[in-house]
Amino acid sequence: MRPFEYRRAEDVAGAVAAVADHPDAVYLAGGTNLVDHMKLGVATPSLVVDIGHLPLDQIVELPDGTVRIGATVRNSDLAAHLMIRQRYPVLAQALLAGASGQLRNLATTAGNLLQRTRCVYFQDVSMPCNKRDLGSGCAAREGYARYHAILGGSAGCIAVHPSDMAVAMAALDASVVVTGSTGDRSIRLVDLHRLPGDTPHRDTVLTHGELITAVDLPPCSFSHHSAYRKVRDRASYAFALISVAAALDLSDHRDDAGGPTIRDVRIAFGGVAHKPWRATAAENFLRGAAASVENFREAADVELAQAETLNDNAFKVTMVRNTVALLLADLTRRQVGEVGDDLADQGEKR
Repeated sequence: MRPFEYRRAEDVAGAVAAVADHPDAVYLAGGTNLVDHMKLGVATPSLVVDIGHLPLDQIVELPDGTVRIGATVRNSDLAAHLMIRQRYPVLAQALLAGASGQLRNLATTAGNLLQRTRCVYFQDVSMPCNKRDLGSGCAAREGYARYHAILGGSAGCIAVHPSDMAVAMAALDASVVVTGSTGDRSIRLVDLHRLPGDTPHRDTVLTHGELITAVDLPPCSFSHHSAYRKVRDRASYAFALISVAAALDLSDHRDDAGGPTIRDVRIAFGGVAHKPWRATAAENFLRGAAASVENFREAADVELAQAETLNDNAFKVTMVRNTVALLLADLTRRQVGEVGDDLADQGEKR
C-alpha cells in the first residue's frame, strides 16, 4: 500500500475543502471498498479524509413525507429501520441480500453507492483495464465476462455496478444530496452513475471534492408493495448475476378475463450495466396492461431489446426475463390472492 496522509474531517465544509484542494484525495467512511483497492494498488490516494464521524448518520422524515437517509448511516441500521422496512421493503431486502452482517455493520449509504466495480481485471493491476488506466484496453471483452454488462456497455468497458442497494433506490426514484465547493445540489440517483462510453474511468457525474451528504426517498403510495430478487452463483453472499427491484400498484379495473390491471410500476435491474438500470421501457409497456405473466415477460423483452451479449453472459437475458416475471407475479399474488397464486404458478412452470 502506498503511503498516504490521513485527516479526520471536523465538518462537511472542511472535508469538501480538503479533498477539493488535492487532485488525488479521497473520502473514507466505512472503507469496505476503498481499503481493499488501496491494498491491491488499484487506488493510490495521497490524502485520505475520514468523514465517518460527521453527523450524517440519521434517518428522518421531512415535512413533505420524504425520507432522508444520512450518508454515513450504516447498511445494517438502514436495513433494520422500522420506517424503511414498512414503507420500502425492497430497500431493506436489497441491503440484506448485499453483504454479510459484518460488512453491513461497516458499510455506509454513500459508500455503497460509490463502490467501484468488482471486475477481476479492474482489480488486477497486471491486466489492461480502461477504468483503471484509460487507453490500456478492456481485458474482459476477450476474457472472463460472466458477470459483465449486457446493457449500456461500450468498446472501452463492460463492467457492472455491484451495489444491490443502489438498484432498489433507483426503483424508488431516490435522489442524492451533494455538497461541493460551489454549493449544494440534488441529483436523481438514476443520473448519478454514468455509462462507460469512452470515459469508463468516470463512474459518476460528481466533480472532484463533491460529497454525498444524504439520500432522499420521495413519498410513494405503493412503495410498500415492493420487493427485491437477486440471482447469484451461490446462496452465501455473492455479487449478483442479475437482480430486479420492483414496486407494483394494481388498479381496481379488471381486464376482459377478470384479472387485475396495472396502474403503476417501478422496475430496476442490477448486474446488467455500468449503473443501476431503471427499466423505463418495461414500465411504460406495463402501465394499463393486464397483470399477467405473459405481459411481465414481454415487458422485460421490450427493455432487453437493446441487450448486447458475449458468450459468457448471454444467459442473463433469459435470467432477467424470468426473474421479472416471477417477482411481479409474486407482488401481484400478495395483493390479490388466488389470481396472483395462479400467476406465480404460471411463472414457475415456464
